Amino acid sequence: MTQLEARPTPVETVIGDEDLVVARKWHPWRWVISIAVLVVVAQFLHGFATNPGWDWGTFADYFTAPSILSALWLTIQLTFWGTLFGFVIGIALAIARLSNNPVLQVISWFYIWAFRSIPLIVQLLFWFNLAYLYQTLSLGIPFGPAFFEFNVNSVISGSTAAIIGLALHQAAYSAEIVRAGIISVDQGQLEASAALGIPKRREFFKIVLPQAMRGILPNAANEVISLFKGTSIVSVMAIAELFYQVQVVYGRNGRVVPLLMVATVWYIVLTSILSVVQFYVERHYAKGAVRNIPLTPIQKLRKKLAEITLAPRGATR
Repeated sequence: MTQLEARPTPVETVIGDEDLVVARKWHPWRWVISIAVLVVVAQFLHGFATNPGWDWGTFADYFTAPSILSALWLTIQLTFWGTLFGFVIGIALAIARLSNNPVLQVISWFYIWAFRSIPLIVQLLFWFNLAYLYQTLSLGIPFGPAFFEFNVNSVISGSTAAIIGLALHQAAYSAEIVRAGIISVDQGQLEASAALGIPKRREFFKIVLPQAMRGILPNAANEVISLFKGTSIVSVMAIAELFYQVQVVYGRNGRVVPLLMVATVWYIVLTSILSVVQFYVERHYAKGAVRNIPLTPIQKLRKKLAEITLAPRGATR
């Protein structure tokens, strides 16, 4: 018998899953940092609630005041029309930029370059003072007789000038967002659709647009939110939007901080609503791109509650 044969055969020990010991990973610094952050947040909230300088009574009096709500409605209108016209013009500019027509390409590129280079406040003041350059505008044959003529001051009011300025400014950024979304679509799919004989219109709406929207929506939503907050710039034109009306009120009563908080909270509320809309629209266009559609907050809450409810039953097995 050799030495190897004389060795005892090792006995394999079978360990069940219930006998396995899972070693916990301790992260002491994670708990220390979390506690420190919670202490700082608690101190901030305590000062936020107890500091008399915030003057929450004045905040409550003016938060739903008719003048504030009227100014808020005007802010929403400026955002809506600025976004609508801005993206309509932006889509046209993006198509012109992607076309094979060199004239349209140059004009689109120049427009985007110019309106992204000029500050928004300068554009707004320019449109507000358009009557200084042109007292009357006319419609007719170019370099020929005019069919209609109207006074600029009677047609372009302060709100109209604000919408024009916001829309033209927004169009320059919207054009690049739309163009980026379109060129992000794989060209191989376009070649495949052309090989299958799919019409261009159907190709755009069924293949290009659904995929492009996934790249367009996040940036477009950011632009809408930015435009909503950017409407405060039109206060330089004495237009009674939210921020201007807040300035008027605290100019009369001297309550600067609570009135600024009124504007701040309304901006936060409207921005949060836009963010919720963005989530559901992105979730809609995520169909077909991801295997599992992201859960809504309500679905996440239900799932968490179900896990908590079923956890004791699983532990007793």
